Amino acid sequence: MQNYKDPALSPAERAEDLLSRMTLREKIAQTDITRGVSYSLEGAKNPGNCCVEDGDTLDMDKFAALVGDRGVGYIHDIYSSPCYKNELQRYLVEKTRLGIPCIFTAEALHGVMHNGASILPVPLVLSQSFDPYLAEEYGDCIASETRVLGHHEILAPNLDVAREPRWGRTEETLGEDVCLSKTMGIALIRGEQKGDISRPDAIITEPKHYVVHGIAEGGLNCAPARAGVREVETEYLPVFEAAIREGGAYNVMACYNSIDSEVVISSRRYMTEILKERIGLPGISRADWGAIERLLTHHRTAGNRKDAVRAVKQAGLDMQGCCDVPEAEYEQILLELYESGELSIAELDESVRRILKMKFELGLFEHPYADDDAYKAVLRCEKHRVISLRTAQEGVVLLQNDGVLPLKKDTASIAVIGPSSMAQKIGGYSSRPTGYTIRSVYEEMREKFPASAVRQCDGCAITHTKSGDDIQYVDGQPHLTKKLDADIADMIDQAAGIAASCDVAVLVCGDNTVTSGEGMDRCSLTLAGKQRELIRKVAATGTPVVLVLENGKAVDLSEETALCGAILIAGFGGEFGARAIVDVLAGDVNPAGRLSVSFPRKDGMVPCYYTRRPGGWPDYYEGASSPLFAFGFGLSYTKFAYSDLRIDRRVDCTFDVSFTLKNVGDRDGDEVAQLYLNDVVSSVATPLRQLRAFRRVHLRKGEQIRLTFTLTWDDFKLYNAACEWVVEPGDFEVFVGAASSDVRLSQTITI
Repeated sequence: MQNYKDPALSPAERAEDLLSRMTLREKIAQTDITRGVSYSLEGAKNPGNCCVEDGDTLDMDKFAALVGDRGVGYIHDIYSSPCYKNELQRYLVEKTRLGIPCIFTAEALHGVMHNGASILPVPLVLSQSFDPYLAEEYGDCIASETRVLGHHEILAPNLDVAREPRWGRTEETLGEDVCLSKTMGIALIRGEQKGDISRPDAIITEPKHYVVHGIAEGGLNCAPARAGVREVETEYLPVFEAAIREGGAYNVMACYNSIDSEVVISSRRYMTEILKERIGLPGISRADWGAIERLLTHHRTAGNRKDAVRAVKQAGLDMQGCCDVPEAEYEQILLELYESGELSIAELDESVRRILKMKFELGLFEHPYADDDAYKAVLRCEKHRVISLRTAQEGVVLLQNDGVLPLKKDTASIAVIGPSSMAQKIGGYSSRPTGYTIRSVYEEMREKFPASAVRQCDGCAITHTKSGDDIQYVDGQPHLTKKLDADIADMIDQAAGIAASCDVAVLVCGDNTVTSGEGMDRCSLTLAGKQRELIRKVAATGTPVVLVLENGKAVDLSEETALCGAILIAGFGGEFGARAIVDVLAGDVNPAGRLSVSFPRKDGMVPCYYTRRPGGWPDYYEGASSPLFAFGFGLSYTKFAYSDLRIDRRVDCTFDVSFTLKNVGDRDGDEVAQLYLNDVVSSVATPLRQLRAFRRVHLRKGEQIRLTFTLTWDDFKLYNAACEWVVEPGDFEVFVGAASSDVRLSQTITI
């Protein structure tokens, strides 16, 4: 018996045996990836990104011509019923020499992109919940639907620390803070991988974009990152390190960009010395879509494709991404480089060993095929719909409220206005709603309040784009609308007239997939189009205004704060985003979300994250340099009191920080208690405040609880001038409160 076929052996033993039997061409093929949708005869005609619909036909001759009898490591971009994946897998298992199954890879940022799958709120909304327990459930939902469809790996989560507010991909991230991104990211990965990737409801994660991608210069996607070694080590690398070491993530996707002029995918320091040797990545590293080609076209560090492939392989990159070097050409280049000795076959063996070990751990050699029909009972099941709604509800942030919220249920007349009031936004990397419709804020308002009391008017568009059917595609990503922006006429005066005749006006504004998302970067943070003009006109009527934002990143609200009585940040809330918004407006849900990115006072306040190093002047000519709404900020319909701070030293650098939290308002509600730390005097400049712990707790009115956070050596350490992690003796200020800008208790401790 061939040892690799013996399930009694360990995955490592089986991988080693199989590796010893492989030819050079077979090894190279395991580091390659192909697009499944490219083998569908009807795929290009189907609605939905990379969709293969029931009734389509696969061109198996074309597939056989590519993979021959050697196989292929991965197949991406085939969002279909499992039967189509099984057909491709069957060829690999039965028609190739060694019968090595492939790993099917999928996009599943906030739900797998299979038409009809759950559409969860985008990760930025999840991060606003400050709820890692919810993040684990969110991850469980994604994994269950992804795996039952026959996928084994996802190109997620996005762990970029988002500190460039103009950058369109902010919506995909977990915010600007290291502690929040680490904590939520670990929980998300644990929910997706479940500690055992052989489970039928678990998948392999691939955090991206290793390692500094969220501070793109000028806010332009893939632009260089200007970060020194200390900033990389303290602000960005820890999130990926935690994802791998604590979350258990197997793989990573490397970023497109350069860091201090060093292109990451061709950097041996980043791809091998740090990622594999220091952190101990258990799986493989992959280039992003088309990243190798960018060495020629953008970075200009390679003169041709062979040079580019050689550079990334010498750096330690394990495999290319989709739509980079064509498969046959990629494999031929590698064959020449390995046969000539320009690349190390020992390093190729290590990459293939990692890939094979994952396949054995997934159980693919015993169970290569997915059940053809099981997915029908899993996609959008009741459990997943509950998680989606709860995430949308917990992620709503109340920025200001002069008493207009919550709305009274007997309000006689409500104007629902704005370009998103009848067109719920769901964000990029979403599946297409199939077999159901996504309700709008207007529709949900008519359910919650007397239908005759609710009047609606779009007022204006967000952007004007080409007409089509009721789904428009921007860079391949679906954007759900009831009306296309191109079909929304400017009706600002009509909208103002409706508002003037009503008791309250709810304006639903924000972004769409033209103003937010991958490659949808902006040089302005003001609301796009004529939305600000609409808000001005409605506010001028004197009718109380509630502004609801379905946004993908920070917004310049310098005028809106004065014009609106209340402001809600709802983000792209997924398929139940509108219901969550209306639940909060009506007071059925008490908002407790917190900002995971700071909101600047003006466009020009970039960067704006709260952990900027001290030293800058406190004010601009135009006003204060502090954020308008800082990281961690959010209001509630009730009030909470903090008291009785006590700090007890256990041993050395370990302290228990405890305090009493009480709901002193007249409603039940959640509070997000936050602990920040300041190293008072340090050998290198450090932020004046850094989040070190947080907890979301539910308290009934009048209820109180004693909370305890534990600080350890890792919380006090700094990366000193010698590039060493140390804890320096001295004083540390401990702050406890409701936001980075709202400290309620403080005390100094000495180490």
